[in-house]
Amino acid sequence: MQVRNVPEETRRTLKARAAARGESLNAYVLDVLTRDVARPTVAEVLERAAARSEQASISSVVLVRQMRAERGEELDRRVRG
Repeated sequence: MQVRNVPEETRRTLKARAAARGESLNAYVLDVLTRDVARPTVAEVLERAAARSEQASISSVVLVRQMRAERGEELDRRVRG
């Protein structure tokens, strides 16, 4: 693999970081690429979450309204009873 048109400042920074870790530039860049590929992108995480999520039979708005109505009925029973 070759990477063309790497800005000089970027190359210097990568080389300095590699040297600080006692690695060659090649070993350092390979490690950076490997770590980056190991982390899923935001889109990949969202895609996985959507695939795993349960599909609700009712909307959250309807559910909240039902829960509030039930709570109101319970409060009314307590007040009356």
